[in-house]
Amino acid sequence: MSLTPEDLHRIAERTLAHYDRSAQAFWEGTREHDVSQNIAALLDNIRVPPPFDLLDLGCGPGRDLRTFTALGHRATGLEGSPQLAAMARTNSGCEVLEQSFLELDLPSGRFDGVFANAVLFHVPGQELPRVLRELHMSLKPAGVLFSSNPRGTGQEGWNGERYGAFHDWPSWQDHVGAAGFVELAHFYRPTNAPFEQQNWLASVWRKPIG
Repeated sequence: MSLTPEDLHRIAERTLAHYDRSAQAFWEGTREHDVSQNIAALLDNIRVPPPFDLLDLGCGPGRDLRTFTALGHRATGLEGSPQLAAMARTNSGCEVLEQSFLELDLPSGRFDGVFANAVLFHVPGQELPRVLRELHMSLKPAGVLFSSNPRGTGQEGWNGERYGAFHDWPSWQDHVGAAGFVELAHFYRPTNAPFEQQNWLASVWRKPIG
């Protein structure tokens, strides 16, 4: 699949418009989700003393920004939906960068950790290498990337009004490793469910020193 710049613009515009329209419902439907295992997978692998400088990529309405702040860390959000970004600022009191994943403008070497929870699957496969390199660039040496995505078998395209690319572990491992990260761990969620019901693939990565 080869997507043109016009295709990519439509993908971002249509997907973000969906989240704008459903912002309040999205907040009500996700505010009580327990992602403590994912948060611990990120924080437990950061080597420097706390508090940490964290980027919550695709922060949505700010649930996890509030958690990071309550734990004493310095959290910055990034969200492409204007409605969700505004809600995240109100709900968390954190700085929230309003950027599309396809037009990132991140500071270099700023963050100890990037929390990419249920977001990177929205990046079209052909753009994923660039996005991962930009996240790598935004981390400090030895910084940590956490990602969690719906697992799949390589399918990509529209699911209603949202675009998604669904990777299995070998392909995801190849993508993130090629961007310069070193694997620390991966696991499937929900943890105690049979494998066929573990719909989420989570992984933890480190940016090497030097």
